[in-house]
Amino acid sequence: MSEVATLAGGCFWCLEAIFERVHGVERVESGFSGGDPAVTSYRAVCEGTSGHAEVVQVTFDPAAVSYAELLQLFFVFHDPTTLNRQGSDVGTQYRSAIFTHSAEQDRAARDLIAALDGAQLWPDPIVTEVVPFDAFFPAEDHHQGYYRQNARQPYCQATIAPKVAKLRAHFASRLKPGA
Repeated sequence: MSEVATLAGGCFWCLEAIFERVHGVERVESGFSGGDPAVTSYRAVCEGTSGHAEVVQVTFDPAAVSYAELLQLFFVFHDPTTLNRQGSDVGTQYRSAIFTHSAEQDRAARDLIAALDGAQLWPDPIVTEVVPFDAFFPAEDHHQGYYRQNARQPYCQATIAPKVAKLRAHFASRLKPGA
């Protein structure tokens, strides 16, 4: 039976490109969570006043990839120590957050954050929010599969391609065939 993880780590195009290549992930959809349900367009969310975070909603087979493994990858592919920012993307919509769908997910997220903070892998503490999932609003169709459709676009080349290369270099055993 499939499970769902909802993760915010900056631009949803970046996380989507990572998670859609991971073995056991059945579907990745870019969208928004954590804000005003009346405001759900990309343009409105980018204004930074809706309270939403850009997220990916990851549907996965827990027999093939665990929630803990997904969280580990999540922390590798964004900076969880910068408040409301990922690189040049600035605003609350780019915050680091885990929207949990169960008490087990909440516990797993908090335990991993404590372990990572304890290991002092970053010079600053983790600021990732762990909050209960409330609602998901899919982004417009042209945002879905963005990197696959726009790999030559400058933002994709500068920001996403290096992350995908890192995934292939360091996590090859976790990739889908052909990814």
